[in-house]
Amino acid sequence: MEGIRGVGVDRVMAEAEVARGSFYRHFAGKEDLVRAYLETTDQGIRSRFRQAREHVDDPAALLRGMAEGIGDDLCGEGFRGCPFINAAAEYPDTSSAVHQAVLTHRTWFHGVILDAFTELGAADPEWSAAATVALRDGAMVAGYLGNPQSARTTLLRGVETVVAAH
Repeated sequence: MEGIRGVGVDRVMAEAEVARGSFYRHFAGKEDLVRAYLETTDQGIRSRFRQAREHVDDPAALLRGMAEGIGDDLCGEGFRGCPFINAAAEYPDTSSAVHQAVLTHRTWFHGVILDAFTELGAADPEWSAAATVALRDGAMVAGYLGNPQSARTTLLRGVETVVAAH
């Protein structure tokens, strides 16, 4: 439980069994490694969402499926919270590459949720998207710090309540 900044580059290289030269050929430093990790994680999430979108025409079902997927993730073995929230807490400088990667992901995530609520015909899609993102953020923190199953249930019920309001 040392956090991103608490673990040095030497330890990362040792545990990954990567030579110093190899590491620095790929990354300028640890911040660059963290940024690359977040970007790779973001791309994986986007890919999962694209695949879901290809198979689900109903925006309400898409939102429910998103909540179920996140709920499953936070109940998974070794869940340590949202990597984006964790990174933002450790890299608060908005000009850092890590913080920018976090903001890029959050902007995209909010956008796809907003699109779904707009397609659903929500009276206030912006509020609905913001509420859903807040539910997701809370579930990610509660899933790590508290009871993951309870956090999952709360997320699912919360998203269902927001969806049903439209």
